[in-house]
Amino acid sequence: MSAKGKVRVTSFFSSVYESRAPKVSVFLCFLISLHCFPLISTRVFGQTSPVFACDATKNPEVTSYDFCNASLGIESRVADLVQRLTLQEKILFIVSGAGSVSRLGIPKYEWWSEALHGVSNVGPGTKFSSLVPGATSFPQVILTAASFNTTLFEAIGRVVSTEARAMYNVGLAGLTYWSPNINIFRDPRWGRGQETPGEDPLLTSKYGSSYVKGLQQSDGGDPSRLKVAACCKHYTAYDLDNWKGVDRYHFNAVVTQQDMDDTFQPPFKSCVIDGNVASVMCSYNQVNGKPTCADPDLLAGVVRGQWKLNGYIVSDCDSVEVFYKSQHYTKTPEEAAAKAILAGLDLNCGSFLGQHTEAAVKAGLLNESAIDNAVTNNFATLMRLGFFNGDPSKQLYGKLGPKDVCTPEHQELAREAARQGIVLLKNSAGSLPLSPTAIQTLAVIGPNANVTKTMIGNYEGIPCKYTTPLQGLTASAATTYLPGCSNVACGTAQVDDAKKLAASADATVLVMGIDQSLERESFDRVDLVLPGQQPLLITEVAKAAKGPVILVIMSGGGFDISFAKNNDKITSILWVGYPGEAGGAAIADVIFGYYNPSGRLPMTWYPQSYVDKVPMTNMNMRPDPSSGYPGRTYRFYTGETIYTFGDGLSYSKFSHQLVKAPQLVSIPLEEVHVCRSSECKSVDAIEQSCKNLAFDIHLRVQNKGRNSGSHTVFLFSTPPSVHNSPRKHLLGFEKVLLTGKSESLVRFKVDVCKDLSVVDERGSRKVSLGQHVLHVGSLKHSLNVRI
Repeated sequence: MSAKGKVRVTSFFSSVYESRAPKVSVFLCFLISLHCFPLISTRVFGQTSPVFACDATKNPEVTSYDFCNASLGIESRVADLVQRLTLQEKILFIVSGAGSVSRLGIPKYEWWSEALHGVSNVGPGTKFSSLVPGATSFPQVILTAASFNTTLFEAIGRVVSTEARAMYNVGLAGLTYWSPNINIFRDPRWGRGQETPGEDPLLTSKYGSSYVKGLQQSDGGDPSRLKVAACCKHYTAYDLDNWKGVDRYHFNAVVTQQDMDDTFQPPFKSCVIDGNVASVMCSYNQVNGKPTCADPDLLAGVVRGQWKLNGYIVSDCDSVEVFYKSQHYTKTPEEAAAKAILAGLDLNCGSFLGQHTEAAVKAGLLNESAIDNAVTNNFATLMRLGFFNGDPSKQLYGKLGPKDVCTPEHQELAREAARQGIVLLKNSAGSLPLSPTAIQTLAVIGPNANVTKTMIGNYEGIPCKYTTPLQGLTASAATTYLPGCSNVACGTAQVDDAKKLAASADATVLVMGIDQSLERESFDRVDLVLPGQQPLLITEVAKAAKGPVILVIMSGGGFDISFAKNNDKITSILWVGYPGEAGGAAIADVIFGYYNPSGRLPMTWYPQSYVDKVPMTNMNMRPDPSSGYPGRTYRFYTGETIYTFGDGLSYSKFSHQLVKAPQLVSIPLEEVHVCRSSECKSVDAIEQSCKNLAFDIHLRVQNKGRNSGSHTVFLFSTPPSVHNSPRKHLLGFEKVLLTGKSESLVRFKVDVCKDLSVVDERGSRKVSLGQHVLHVGSLKHSLNVRI
């Protein structure tokens, strides 16, 4: 799926963003940039009424249909609707651009809308117009995940769904959103890693279920109702787009059962079970020789069967056609249509099923009852959204409109999300924060220093407005600005001019990194170094600079920046992801100390040598000493790192003290259990022995500094070395806000069979017997698990 071109026009008569820092004048803002002002779209007049079925004003007859009777149960309403449709009419409703059945008062409906980090016009179901020219654009997911704040994840989802409903009410948006992306960021080169919550299954699970709850949960208190319908994608083991000629349309991900159940599946399981998501999207790739959208074990067996999905399964766009035409998995298109539907697919993004399903039925490859199942799941989702309840203005959320999009509160949340995610990776003593009163001149240099669209990443909408890094910094200090390179590829750097600027400034901020030209959907990186002459520019500027040098990296994935990490002249390093519409304000808030940084890396940063040892196509998470393969992510990787998962600094010092934790946990087993008579390294994590088997860990966390700040408390475990277990894995995390010199008690409830278990070689969850080591910061606590 790729974005269509979008035109943006600046409006001169709009005010500069609000800042806690001193305001820059409109005139000065205009002088330094043409991007100071809120953005409006070109004047496109969209329809001003929503699309919905059962409109009694247009067709009074609909009042007699059971499927239009909102007082009946969804199951009976859907059954009534399905039995009224012909085969040809049913097929209209298994494709994303669903057709209309005017005789029953059902209009066309476009299923494909996107809301990865704000309402987006990437999908055809949503558009902006003069009525709603933009929507709040939050940071790209990888940066929001770096906040490690589940409350924030859900709050963003609530804002996005409110703006989506407001746009639906004026005919500019749909009700079904194919977000979030919860694939594991397995390889730093992946172009779509920016869209994900990072490399850890627990963080990704908590992000996915929290964001989904924010999008979906209805204020009316009815758990069967949906505010909007979310979709967790791309199921499963999808994390390669186009690397050295291997693309996602042809890639067969060879995955062990252990890695599947230990790494790739947990976020989807959590999304369905904990988040109660309304949809799961199957991916383009094959897994172990089968296209995911044609695999009955993965779809009907796991998602619908084991996890009990209450909703619909949708294909990635044209992926049914892909497994027929590109993967040659079937000989005929009719066979492809039949295999997909029989595997459990309900909806095809694209038109392939619309073209070939009827022929598949006529050829005897498919029974009409299978199509009934698919449309039943699709209609049930629309029923839960109120699509068949008549006029939306008379329903919950019916009063939302343009006034509820881009509100000051929503835009402030975008700024707060960016602040919470920004990661301080290096800070020599006394370098940051900068003092707004002491800094008379600030040199701002770099290809990403005055960018707008770069800040919002991909699957973006049109933001309410932009605040670039230069604008944010100029609000607190007088700035001199030089791009340094014409673009992020940085073929030629303006080294001499940049050195002059830095030599005469009290401090220098270098805003470097990459953008969608170097990492994006359908485009993976091949190395981990900053592009072109960026390293040269950074090094030479640092050498010439009079004052502190702050390196800001704007990117989705990580880099080998060991040259900067080890350079004493580079006093501070910040990673800011793609920080969203208010990114520049948030960066300035952190640099000038209006906000104490609390973000932590959600992914490991590797040295350049990693790319020589690890082909992207190798899906194994665990290391292989015999071949020199180092494994992947902090859980298994055995090699050198530049920075690792969870790294990040603050302007305060925090300490941890263990208050309560057991030293021994006994697992009750029945007398006849085999492990009572023979030595076992692990026992099955099954319900009988796991019931109510949990314990509490209490920690005292103290802010030893004068500054107030948030702090993420990570609880890690290193399990005994059985079943190729992780070197360590995350059991939980809590974000706490502490004023200077204060402390707080943080509690974790540890479920023994869920949190202290590992997945064995056959994909079964086992509790390892022996010594588990719990880690919180530098604190370690040994815990013996026995029968």
